[in-house]
Amino acid sequence: MVTTAPYGAWPSPIDARTVAAHDGRPAFLGLVGDDIWWTEPRPAEGGRRTLVRRRPDGTEEAELPAPWNVRSRVLEYGGRPWTGTVTDRGPLIVFSNFADQRLYAWEPGSGAAPRPLTPLSAVGDGLRWVDPVLRPERGEVWCVLEEFTGPAPTDVRRVIAAVPLDGAAAEHRDAVRELSDDRHRFVTGPRLSPDGRRAAWIAWDHPRMPWDGTLVMLAEVTAEGEFTGSRPLVGDLGPTVPDATARGESVAQIEWDADGSLLYVSDPDGWWELRRVDPGAAAGGPAASRRLGPARQEEFGGPLWNVGQRWFLPLESGTVATLHGHGANALGILDPVSGELVDGAGPWTEWAPDLAAHGSRVIGIAAGPHSSYEIVELDTCTGRSRPIASRHTDALDPAYYPRPRSRTFTGPDGRDVHAHIYPPHHPDHTGPDGELPPFVVWAHGGPTGRAPLVLDLEIAYFTSRGIGVAQVNYGGSTGYGREYRERLRGRWGVVDVEDCAAVARSLADEGTADRARLAIRGGSAGGWTTAASLTTTDLYACGTISYPVLDLTSWATGETHDFESRYLESLVGPLAEVPERYRERSPLHRADRIAAPFLLLQGLDDVICPPAQCERFVAEVAGRGVAHAYLTFAGEGHGFRRKETIVRAIEAELALYTETFGIDRDDIPALELRT
Repeated sequence: MVTTAPYGAWPSPIDARTVAAHDGRPAFLGLVGDDIWWTEPRPAEGGRRTLVRRRPDGTEEAELPAPWNVRSRVLEYGGRPWTGTVTDRGPLIVFSNFADQRLYAWEPGSGAAPRPLTPLSAVGDGLRWVDPVLRPERGEVWCVLEEFTGPAPTDVRRVIAAVPLDGAAAEHRDAVRELSDDRHRFVTGPRLSPDGRRAAWIAWDHPRMPWDGTLVMLAEVTAEGEFTGSRPLVGDLGPTVPDATARGESVAQIEWDADGSLLYVSDPDGWWELRRVDPGAAAGGPAASRRLGPARQEEFGGPLWNVGQRWFLPLESGTVATLHGHGANALGILDPVSGELVDGAGPWTEWAPDLAAHGSRVIGIAAGPHSSYEIVELDTCTGRSRPIASRHTDALDPAYYPRPRSRTFTGPDGRDVHAHIYPPHHPDHTGPDGELPPFVVWAHGGPTGRAPLVLDLEIAYFTSRGIGVAQVNYGGSTGYGREYRERLRGRWGVVDVEDCAAVARSLADEGTADRARLAIRGGSAGGWTTAASLTTTDLYACGTISYPVLDLTSWATGETHDFESRYLESLVGPLAEVPERYRERSPLHRADRIAAPFLLLQGLDDVICPPAQCERFVAEVAGRGVAHAYLTFAGEGHGFRRKETIVRAIEAELALYTETFGIDRDDIPALELRT
């Protein structure tokens, strides 16, 4: 029997603790012998990530107990934090531990604890390591070293370095061999040619982000394990000063093929595409490369937020496993000779940029609208796909899951705006005749990123209570080609705000959402869009702002980490040329324009969007008669990982909506709003 009840007041078995327990997803797949390894979140254990192992018989086991936390802080967003191999003594794992950022070597099953390979540093934020490649024949692991040289977040250098596996560098920095120079500000880990005689890596410099312009660097590897003759192979950094017309070339990933050619993903034609180059033929002049297969209006790569992401892998058969679509929507096998691309079958609509291969098997991490991320195996001989590890299990009756649909809306100037719409859904409840549901616009982070169409219990938490969600892939999002993602160039705080508003207004105009009960929320760059929206429009009744950018000028002059310290030059413009634009767009300097109630959530250990920005914003709002709450969380950085934090944040957000929208609920803690 279906019960009629006001939207937002429906009972739901999806509580905040259930959401928190299922937060996060497996990541950083790898094969050690015949075993599959990956990292997995533990929200109930302080938000740490452990290593999990799947043996050929299908058994799974978490291998590293607390307090070990397998996570790198390179670029603050991290990347591939571990690698492994099999020696005559059994498995050998090398990983980065989050607490001290040292590299550790560990032999599972030996009974011995992990032993440190790298030293601590008293300078700045120390030494950090990411994207490791084991060289057991040399007794070394090669990886990216991020080294702080002073106290400022931009006092940093990055090189490719070799760390001895015998622990000689654990006390002495001098035992680390630097393989590349530091001519480029940013580098990825090395990829070694099949014969071991060449190394390639991706590099870029300020003020560019990796989706603006990168270079593929190539070096010869000597018998002594040194890099020599390093030179650019392909790619284009683009102009030093952001320009409205000039563009670079974004190479997102590189891998060596068995024949000694280099495969890579780049976007010279406006879409990330698979290409091949012969480094030998390029030694005497510009590298000639070619696309693998015909041009397709879809992406075969994405933004390089994490060092070591993998959108494709060459296979032993000579084919290439590749993610592609408007985002990483499908896993396909590409024949580079014929150009034929065949997708594996299955219910998954989103794949993480994290592939591994073992013979004819391709292993990835995938999710769908009705399933969370799980580890999936594609047998390229049979075309059969199946989940094999970290399998999705329904935490409750899937009848409570939302029923989303992807739509394209019309924004200002007739431009397309992509979004995923999650109407309220409950198997046993419906809203009263004539009542329209409240809707919350979700603005994703990045802003160079995107919202995938996958099962998210946090969304289900709201939709099962009668509150709709609209995830907006506003202009600037990835997955729709370079032209779409560069709509934000110089217009951050304008295009994103307009596109979110266009979706919200369209939902109200068509009778899907209650115009009087629209809200907006987001974290990081999405927190910026939320705050900017609340200070420039009266469309929303309230908003939830999480770990946001609120003051552009301070963020651009030392109040964030090195990786994004000059990001605003493309998003807003060079500070020296348009200083008033920085001030005018900043929500901090528009605090007198905000009228809607808001909830502000902030981790106290956040070095990307620091608490100081929130504190100044709250001080500006105080006493202006605007209802608001500011909740802080010790031990949390950029994004929330601890179970207790996630529970408090979700319940506080729902409390904001119930109070603002006049919804009667007594199953969540009250939110104290101040004016």
